[in-house]
Amino acid sequence: MPASPVPSPRPATRVDETAYDRRRLRQWLAGNARADGVSRRRLLTLLAATAAATALPAPGPARAADTPIVKPLPPEWFIQRGTNAETRWEALRGTGHHTPNELFFVRNHTTTPVLDAHDWRLRLWGSGLRGTPGEDRPVEFGYDDLRALPAVTRTAFVECAGNGRSHYTTQQGETVTGTPWTLGAIGVARWRGVRLADVLRRAGLSPYAVDVQPRGLDAEYVSGGESLGRVRRPLPLAKALDDVLLAYEMNGEPLPYDHGHPVRVLVPSWVGIASIKWVGDIEVSAQPLFSPWNTTFYRLFGPSHPPQGSAPLTRQTIKSAFELASGATLPVGEDQVLHGRSWSGAGGIARVDVSTDGGASWRPARLHDRPRADTWTRWSIPWKPETPGTTHLLARATDTAGHRQPDVAVPNTQGYLFDAVVRHPVTVV
Repeated sequence: MPASPVPSPRPATRVDETAYDRRRLRQWLAGNARADGVSRRRLLTLLAATAAATALPAPGPARAADTPIVKPLPPEWFIQRGTNAETRWEALRGTGHHTPNELFFVRNHTTTPVLDAHDWRLRLWGSGLRGTPGEDRPVEFGYDDLRALPAVTRTAFVECAGNGRSHYTTQQGETVTGTPWTLGAIGVARWRGVRLADVLRRAGLSPYAVDVQPRGLDAEYVSGGESLGRVRRPLPLAKALDDVLLAYEMNGEPLPYDHGHPVRVLVPSWVGIASIKWVGDIEVSAQPLFSPWNTTFYRLFGPSHPPQGSAPLTRQTIKSAFELASGATLPVGEDQVLHGRSWSGAGGIARVDVSTDGGASWRPARLHDRPRADTWTRWSIPWKPETPGTTHLLARATDTAGHRQPDVAVPNTQGYLFDAVVRHPVTVV
């Protein structure tokens, strides 16, 4: 493992993703950018959109699990959705601030690989490192090498960009594509690992680096009959040097297989696709990079967005959920305490208001956690239902940046970033 001192690169600054996106597209057209798996035609249309809005070699194969997901998925805890598993919110009641590993949702593009930490290597290469190490002679770190570096522990949520997608259809009548998550594609954990910035500097980060692209060790992803390669998505250097971790523990335990064992990327408050699981290599580039996961996927398309899509998605939106089954039955005339959680990618939660009569009236909920970025806030409110029949419970959060959940989410064809107040049905008997 290299350990030579290197000068600190320029300090990280807040990323203006739209301007950055437009700049790197122009660099690609000038022949100064890499776009593996993305056609020139696609990049040209993306450039037009952002202006209006102002092949890697495969490593040795991992052993795949016999099923897409390794851990047990009891139906009282999860809703299985193909290669994915959504956590049932009623299963989180009483579990504390951190989501237990066994209850944490699973988002897989293919099948969970079963990897041995002792055989695992993290390979860093590219034109953004001193000496421009190639794919065939990367800078390598083993599992024990990472664990020997200064460790950082951080509580943060990981949330799929499509969390809440089904509500575009059920509440707003919109047709969208993708896994029909309700609100259970999120979990909060206490992650332990090393700062990506520390690893990059020890690998010999060049002052000319602009993009960092982690890539997973899961199988190649096939879409529409075409292999798009292994899951990978570039990060601007400023973000990579800010708060990104290479995590090897989750809630005090080694990462479970389904959650990235032995090491995953953690990008707090950003859409989950940025937090690459089973990371095997990181390209550090002096040129802007593109992949299908920041061009074809994880942008906003539709009538409310630029003609060829938005800038790549970064921060998550604001949401709220009740720790209660959809369609739950509650006894009339009996005191209840409703519990829930709210979160935002833009900051901590400052306020939650709840309606128990379908939105006709609202009351403030009691917050059980102080407002903290990158995680959720638990809340509760008493309720004594007086009238039998069906009704809807609603929760509306406001974050410390001033964002407030709207009544209607701006639609997009792939159903990302749903942020509207969700109407939670219950029956009083």
